[in-house]
Amino acid sequence: MVLLKNNSITVHKFGGSCLRDNADIDQIAKIVQNFPGRPVIVVSALWGTTDRLMRAANEPKYATRLVDDLRRQHIRFAYNIETSEFGLMFESVLSGIEKSLSEISKKTEDINHVNTLLAAGERLSALVVSCHLRNIGINAHPVGSEDIGLHLDGIGNALSVDIEYSKQNLDYQSLTDIPVITGWFGEGKDGNIALLGRGGSDHSATAIARILDAQKVILWKDTEGVLAVNPRWGIKTEPISYLGYGEARELTRMDAPIIHSSTMEPIQDTGIPIEIRHLYSNQSGLAPTTIGPDIINQNYTKAIGCLRSVSKIEIDTKGLDSGKSVGELLIQLNDKNITCWSLNYLPSKVELVISQNKFNDAKDIIYSIFEKMNLKDYPALISLIGYLELENLESNLLAKMKLSEDLTVLSKTPHSIQLLCENDNIKSVLEKLSKLVKSKQIKFN
Repeated sequence: MVLLKNNSITVHKFGGSCLRDNADIDQIAKIVQNFPGRPVIVVSALWGTTDRLMRAANEPKYATRLVDDLRRQHIRFAYNIETSEFGLMFESVLSGIEKSLSEISKKTEDINHVNTLLAAGERLSALVVSCHLRNIGINAHPVGSEDIGLHLDGIGNALSVDIEYSKQNLDYQSLTDIPVITGWFGEGKDGNIALLGRGGSDHSATAIARILDAQKVILWKDTEGVLAVNPRWGIKTEPISYLGYGEARELTRMDAPIIHSSTMEPIQDTGIPIEIRHLYSNQSGLAPTTIGPDIINQNYTKAIGCLRSVSKIEIDTKGLDSGKSVGELLIQLNDKNITCWSLNYLPSKVELVISQNKFNDAKDIIYSIFEKMNLKDYPALISLIGYLELENLESNLLAKMKLSEDLTVLSKTPHSIQLLCENDNIKSVLEKLSKLVKSKQIKFN
């Protein structure tokens, strides 16, 4: 048993980007040994494993070759896994992959076989991480999330962990010493494996933190915190030192791929903080980004979210029960995996924004409920994230930055102001806005 500095629980989540090679797993061991608090570990599959399993599901004839490749890959992380006390479990998971692929090849279209296959990546990861930690004297052991009673709110696929049901049914005895828990999946409402969305291990980690009443959650990444602008735009910005739960949720929904959009949901009413840390960062210092309770008096923009190629749809609701009709529309859009990025109620009409590539799918749904609509495409939807006042936005910001012809105010949410960008040079607009974010000048007192 590793000597721990205190009895409080810290949930450490390591994603696939932190499980690329042996140096990464050595670093994980250092974190477990040295970081304050009692560690509870949540893992994703090793880098690239889930993608390979997904491809294999479409080409199950390559089952034998895949299993051999996965065996070699995971042995590199834990050289003695086959002969260790986890050897039988390791072989069982690999055999299960072959069995799942065999069943999938019969084209039964049973989602349970696919989910069992995909969950194997996390199972293998938990095994090799546990084995490596055992090799250096850390008393870790693998834990299957569905085996300990982590329940999800769906069948086959789910949006979240069922916190209350999981609290009542969790096998707490299995969490002794240092558990290495599989992320991304759990037991669905039908008793079979259900999956969260890709990247859902972040949600698994915060859900486990909520259930265990943890002191905090640390999401270990290969990047320094959450940046004010997505680095894919080539605009240099600093990590955001503090985000409220609502601000983080809005940013992840719009344009922050390093955190799953549902990460904050399990703990947003608890005050449990989330730290975003680089795997190789200074462990003793402040986290580059901390997410916690919303602070409403911070009246400035912290981040900018941006979605390319959107369509604004203006729907005539005159003479209709707009609330009921729009509610029905949103349900049907969601069923077709069409995200409504913005929704704005106006007298006798409603405006919604979707991705341009989803319009053809959305059109038939809209016309099945409403008679009239107008469509306009835009290069981007931009969200200024933070606690802002809408008053004088154009005079204080758009006109000042010579952006009044480029940006049109669309709507305000509790955590953002959304604007439609009419300039095809999106990067130039973001560069101007990012300068104000850096100087905290986007504020309205």
